[in-house]
Amino acid sequence: MSAKSAPSRLGVKLVVLTLAVMIVAFVAQSLLRPVARTEPAYKGIAINAVPGSVVVQAEYIMDLKSEAEGRLLASELDPGKKVIQGDVLVQIDPADLKLEVEHLQSEFDAAKKRLAIGSSIAIEMQNARDALDQSERLFKLGSFSEADLTKQRRSFRVMEQRVALEEVNNKQLIEGLENTLKVKQNQLRKMTVIAPFDGVVSTVIGRPGDLLSAKATIATLISTSRTVEAKISEENFAGIKVGQKCTVRFLGYGGTNYDAFVTKILPTADPETQRYVVHLDVKIDPEKLVPGITGEVSIIVAERENSVLVPRRALFDNRVYLVADGKVAMRQVEVGYVALNVAEITKGLAAGDQVIVEELDRFRDGDSVRMSPRK
Repeated sequence: MSAKSAPSRLGVKLVVLTLAVMIVAFVAQSLLRPVARTEPAYKGIAINAVPGSVVVQAEYIMDLKSEAEGRLLASELDPGKKVIQGDVLVQIDPADLKLEVEHLQSEFDAAKKRLAIGSSIAIEMQNARDALDQSERLFKLGSFSEADLTKQRRSFRVMEQRVALEEVNNKQLIEGLENTLKVKQNQLRKMTVIAPFDGVVSTVIGRPGDLLSAKATIATLISTSRTVEAKISEENFAGIKVGQKCTVRFLGYGGTNYDAFVTKILPTADPETQRYVVHLDVKIDPEKLVPGITGEVSIIVAERENSVLVPRRALFDNRVYLVADGKVAMRQVEVGYVALNVAEITKGLAAGDQVIVEELDRFRDGDSVRMSPRK
């Protein structure tokens, strides 16, 4: 090996080592740069949407009450149980009332039979009518005195009154028995309590063996039908109309958006909050509409095509962080329509620009970053 070749090899090693150090430093610097999660601005339909809060209400909440008093004999009530309109829920002991109904029915049937047989007074009156007719003929022939005829006529009128009075009394008796029987039969029907609508048993108060008073609460039922109420501020209320499309997001179901439309607009505002209430029809599994669950709504009142759009979470104070060539650039923008998740940019961005959409507080204008676009 020559003396000249040793320094030459040493120089090569120094060069290689320097390059390696530079490469390691470059890689380390690249790896230490924060990662910016970005999404591209894109062209689409800008939506002008009115925001509001949402709450799900049960359409009916009813206290199930006993219309009749008595001992609770049997119950199909159980908290959480689903019931169908017309289902028998509670049976109150009807034994005593059944006896009364049977007795009244017997009296009613007997009274009708007596009327069918006929009145003895009516038969007497018919006989008296025949006798009076005979006396009238004899009087015309001069064989019957006028005084006797007058007396016989008075007697017949008295008998007519007796028959008329008997008819009134019989009618009153029949109608009275019939009405009393209907009242008792109606009371007997009330001894069986049925479900007034499709629903779910919420709470149960009355149990078999309890002695119930009239109008006593037995249980609480919640209807299976739901009302989705959206509350809108006074300044945003004017443009809302029945049939408008909207997007609903419930807090209990994460970021899932559900299509909906406006079905009803209530004409008055809450006097305390000055917020108006509209009803929504939400395209969601009815089982998910649990009473009390809340969320937010975005009601579409206008649309604009071929607009530059970005995720709403990319905005802060009408600015965005733009990433280009590994550098962060803060960009002032003009915002147009704003929907639940998307905002229109009318000035300051072009379609394809990459904007940071997560952890905006980590970045500053001029920062070097690694870009990780979201698909």
